[in-house]
Amino acid sequence: MTEPEELLARAVAARAGAYAPYSDFAVGAAVLDADGTIWTGANVENASYGLSMCAERSAIFHAVASGARAFEAVAVAGPDGVRTLPCGACRQVLWEFAPGLRVVYDDDGRVNEIPLAALLPHAFGAEQLAEARVPAGSRGSRA
Repeated sequence: MTEPEELLARAVAARAGAYAPYSDFAVGAAVLDADGTIWTGANVENASYGLSMCAERSAIFHAVASGARAFEAVAVAGPDGVRTLPCGACRQVLWEFAPGLRVVYDDDGRVNEIPLAALLPHAFGAEQLAEARVPAGSRGSRA
């Protein structure tokens, strides 16, 4: 298994590829898949801010587009000295593929981990969509 320190180092290295001329907040991410492959990404900003892409989504979309579907961990590296965790949109995308994901980050010079579920409690996912397809009379009470 890849050590959290190695995964975070790969995220730090990926940060060098960031394009962040508007926020000056470069971020790199490294996603570890179940086969042990590490996929990296960096944030890419756009003058039309809503069209920007975060590093975490960049990394996981690259992995998924290449055929990976099971993931164990993601490391996120923002600017040196700034604790950086996935934003809400990235948390939701990561949940889609790996609700049990470990999130690795630098916490004041220490490598730290937190479960994705702790960052996104009561997440929305495929289970809610499936539940909505069940006929209303057969769902039971939702007290």
